[in-house]
Amino acid sequence: MDSYSKAELTELYKKYDVKSEQGNALSDPVEFNLIFQTQIGPQGGAKAYLRPETAQGLFVNFKKLLDYNNGRMPFAAAQIGLGFRNEISPRAGLLRLREFAMAEIEHFLDPANKHHAKFDHVSSLCLPLLSADSQMSANPTVVTDMPLKTAVEKEVIHNETLAYYMARTFLFLQQCGIAKTAIRFRQHMKTEMAHYAKECWDAEVECSYGWTEVAGHADRGCYDLTCHTKGAKADLSASRLLKEAKKVKITKVVPNKVYLADYITEGRRRSGPSLASRQARSSPSWSTWTRQRWRPWRRLLPRRRRFQWSSPPTRLL
Repeated sequence: MDSYSKAELTELYKKYDVKSEQGNALSDPVEFNLIFQTQIGPQGGAKAYLRPETAQGLFVNFKKLLDYNNGRMPFAAAQIGLGFRNEISPRAGLLRLREFAMAEIEHFLDPANKHHAKFDHVSSLCLPLLSADSQMSANPTVVTDMPLKTAVEKEVIHNETLAYYMARTFLFLQQCGIAKTAIRFRQHMKTEMAHYAKECWDAEVECSYGWTEVAGHADRGCYDLTCHTKGAKADLSASRLLKEAKKVKITKVVPNKVYLADYITEGRRRSGPSLASRQARSSPSWSTWTRQRWRPWRRLLPRRRRFQWSSPPTRLL
């Protein structure tokens, strides 16, 4: 049902005459926002939303986390916090709540190198995998005898880092007391894949409510960091050292200062007389201004006294 659009669902309801459990006709599907909206400020003029996941806090602080790791990649960060989702009908005990606690790990790596240093520790582990292709078949089958190394080589799981964290989740769930037979990893089909994910596997546990998702493993690529970079106008990228120097041809505009100096000097020569004449007509020079302003006041000032000094008289003997 999640893969259909609103128009497609409306057409299917009418085509098969879908009714409620009480036999009543259903209304047309409507869009529903799963994010809680609120207002900020004394007058509520600023619109805000409660976070549906805690991951965005890690993406916003990516630059600080990178500095904490001395600019080295890859690295991982984890956090625990509350999430809020506007569930249409909260039910199933503690599974579907409007407020719940979640823990998330974000592993940042080079998009061109998704190998994991500790993948060899879990490469021989066999996980119960329910691929997207198997779900589309007539008899969906969970594969339980494929080592992770083979799954990565056959691109059932597209990279080692994603497979490594799936293995760690599988071991953790068993340590929590869940039986192997009650655990499976279901791959998202293309119709249900999140807009930010390149690949996604859900760890599901079989309980009294059926198969229930308890953890998600998604290769989000650079989607989140790219969106925050565009929105915040901040650099949220990392750099890597190349093993060998790489020559790259670039086009750079370099001004010819000699030519520009001659051009500016020639322009001054052409515009100099006209500017000087306009300036002389519009504003008098300083000497002219002082003569015009100073001369009327000279008569009010006391005249300077002149003293004549003579040599002292001499006495004739």
